[in-house]
Amino acid sequence: MRDNQAPKPIRRLDYRPPAFWVDSVALDFDIYGDLTRVRSRLCLRRNTAADAPADCVFDGEMLVIESLAVDGKTLSEQEYRYQGGQLALLSVPDKFVFESVVTIDPRSNTALEGLYVSKGMYCTQCEAEGFRRITFFPDRPDVLSRFTTTVRADKSRYPLLLSNGNPVAEGEEDGRHWVTWEDPFAKPCYLFALVAGDLACLEDTFTTTSGRSVKLRIYAEHHDLDKLDFAMDSLKRSMLWDEQVYGREYDLDIYMIVAVSHFNMGAMENKGLNIFNTSCVLAHPDTTTDQGYQRVEAVVAHEYFHNWSGNRVTCRDWFQLSLKEGFTVFRDQEFSADTHSRAVKRVEDVDMLRTIQFAEDGGPMAHPVRPDEYQKIDNFYTVTIYEKGAEVVRMQYNLLGPELFRKATDLYFSRFDGQAVTCDDFVDCMEEASGQDLSQFRRWYSQAGTPRLTATDQYSNGIYRLTLSQQTAPTPGQADKQPLMVPVSMALLDQSGQPLVLDADGATETVLILSDATQTFEFTLPEQPVPVLLRGFSAPVELRYPYSADQLALILAHDTDGYCRWDAAQRLGLEAIRRIIAGSDPLVEAEQLLSPWRQVLARAAEDPAGAALLLGLPSERALAEQFLPLDPRAIHLARTSLERALGRLLQADIEALLPTLVVSGPYRAEAADIGRRTLMQRCLALLASGEAAGLGSRLAQQFGSASNMTERLGALRLLVWHGLPQADQALKEFAARYAGEALVMDQWFAVQALVPGEQTVAVVERLMGHSAFEMTSPNRVRGLLGSFANGNPSAFHAADGSGYRLYADALARLDRLNPQVAARMANAFATLPRLAGDFQVNMRLAVQQLRDGECSANLAEVLDRLLQ
Repeated sequence: MRDNQAPKPIRRLDYRPPAFWVDSVALDFDIYGDLTRVRSRLCLRRNTAADAPADCVFDGEMLVIESLAVDGKTLSEQEYRYQGGQLALLSVPDKFVFESVVTIDPRSNTALEGLYVSKGMYCTQCEAEGFRRITFFPDRPDVLSRFTTTVRADKSRYPLLLSNGNPVAEGEEDGRHWVTWEDPFAKPCYLFALVAGDLACLEDTFTTTSGRSVKLRIYAEHHDLDKLDFAMDSLKRSMLWDEQVYGREYDLDIYMIVAVSHFNMGAMENKGLNIFNTSCVLAHPDTTTDQGYQRVEAVVAHEYFHNWSGNRVTCRDWFQLSLKEGFTVFRDQEFSADTHSRAVKRVEDVDMLRTIQFAEDGGPMAHPVRPDEYQKIDNFYTVTIYEKGAEVVRMQYNLLGPELFRKATDLYFSRFDGQAVTCDDFVDCMEEASGQDLSQFRRWYSQAGTPRLTATDQYSNGIYRLTLSQQTAPTPGQADKQPLMVPVSMALLDQSGQPLVLDADGATETVLILSDATQTFEFTLPEQPVPVLLRGFSAPVELRYPYSADQLALILAHDTDGYCRWDAAQRLGLEAIRRIIAGSDPLVEAEQLLSPWRQVLARAAEDPAGAALLLGLPSERALAEQFLPLDPRAIHLARTSLERALGRLLQADIEALLPTLVVSGPYRAEAADIGRRTLMQRCLALLASGEAAGLGSRLAQQFGSASNMTERLGALRLLVWHGLPQADQALKEFAARYAGEALVMDQWFAVQALVPGEQTVAVVERLMGHSAFEMTSPNRVRGLLGSFANGNPSAFHAADGSGYRLYADALARLDRLNPQVAARMANAFATLPRLAGDFQVNMRLAVQQLRDGECSANLAEVLDRLLQ
């Protein structure tokens, strides 16, 4: 759609069951030349439970019809109607076979939805509504069908032909070959997958608890074969974990993953044939950072866990998207926590939630975990659906406890196996298994916005009274908010930092359930305590409590909860930056932080990864949520000056610590080694901020001699971001060394896009003309433009508006190629209503000019919400 008119909203309450069921699907793909012929045979029957019209309507976009037939009879043009992306068969019987032959053009499909070509390989992406670009079908998640797929192609060019399920037949004819795949499990069409290409394969097997042997195959381009071992190891560990924790075994004879260069998302859980963005499956010490390894591990686990939480039990409609995504994110978070440091993992997840999802909740793009309406479902693959959805599941896990939660999920999987269900069905199982009333809790699914939890307290005559109040600000379409059920995990510390006993059983931690707008809780205590609230971040809320600097230092030094210690450190940094913006001397503020930071450095050996988190000031993006109106320049200058002062004051402490952080021996993506490398890079970043003498030479030496990408890229970043003399040469050497490694070159672009300062606008503009920049590659676009807009506020918010104009012009170009990615990247403008003065004027002008041009329906929906 490019007429600049927004499509009619789709509303959750307008849901109607499908008029027809599709019991079975037989597909035949004939890949030849630039086109692909798709033959489809659907066995349909009328849904007697639906108020179905006489006509049968299918979705279908960009399809060239060769023939249509019902029960073997070819249809004339008077017997069907094809317009507006829908095919209507007129007056069909209650049960019939529909056959169609269409041609499609995958090679020109730059939107990367449906069947498309990536570096000569045919592949698919059908979630959410891509299957309609392949053939005619009721493209909705509540129509589950059994698929049989035959793929035909030239054998020399496409020796590998894959689809869902198990291979059941194959053959050759005149230099061409074919393979037939049969999926024994009914699935919605969004889980369909096909791959045709020339790929290398890493094979292994996994034996399930019941003794079944499952073939495991991971495919990639031939030169990437040596980068698949870690993904395979992650897959096998994920399979074992899901058996042990959830009792879920894999159900097919074969499980496949294919790495694809051009992909709009991270990965896709298609039944038995997962298709991955290369960035989420390829891993090698020379090309992948520690963070990259952890992402591969988490995404492999996430997509595997979808086999049950998403595939075997799927969504009734797209409003229920968090049913599968929120639940599965929670599962992959727990897998990673069990594999590495639980405390560090929790802090990383909460940091992302508070920085990105809270901003979404508080801006024009706010929507509930279960939205009430949308124009384009592609725009609702958001951090609210995924990460806040995971927090909603986590709260249920904590309310029930591990045993009852497992009982509830067992009930959920057994009751709804092979069905398309809702978020309410999930909560019903929680209630039934536990006996708890979760009726108020369900508001977490329907109510948008981040609740503000305000805490006040009083101590007198041995009684400590803690009053908690909740309030959620209005969000678009939801002016009135109802109280939520908020679990608040807490402890109370004495003045020496030791936990106080809270009840007769000797407990030192408890969970308070806040269900009213305001409630007061009483404890009998020997002294005035320091409250430690939201331990483990027990609810996705914004906590307001007037902590003093001494109280925060006490929590940071003595509390045992990793999240609460990190939160205390963040609050100390925030208040220092707030005072600097108000006119305080950065050196004075840094000196106030010196004691707690030195304590962290002194204890760094206990948990290097945790120490690295505690030594980080709030990011500029996180700080943006704390100031209204938002002045990005003031935040940047204040934060930079504080980090510079800290780097100088702590130089001797850091220099003493650095030798203990050196990791020797071969690279290992293990928690202990990752923690030491992470703290090493954080310490070097502080030294660079403090302009330590001779650091450029040390970083250049690290860059040249590094045995892994974490250390090499870490050195490059600091050289470039701090404008050190060795930066230009290091950039040239890096590009020359990794010119053939697309994922590494994405990082090369990102490093330059993230250099602080308004001068980076011109650098990004120049890099968009670089021979290695591809607007058709989502990874490359996100590496350069996404890094610039989302990770470099001091450049994106250039005072003259040049950053906004550059980004808007780039999105206009991108939208013509890939509307889905363009719309998602437009969310970088979501700070619009919070900006101060000329920043808001300049951004609004850029966004309005973008909207006034030709826009896809995807991009138009986002821009209209931003401008309202």
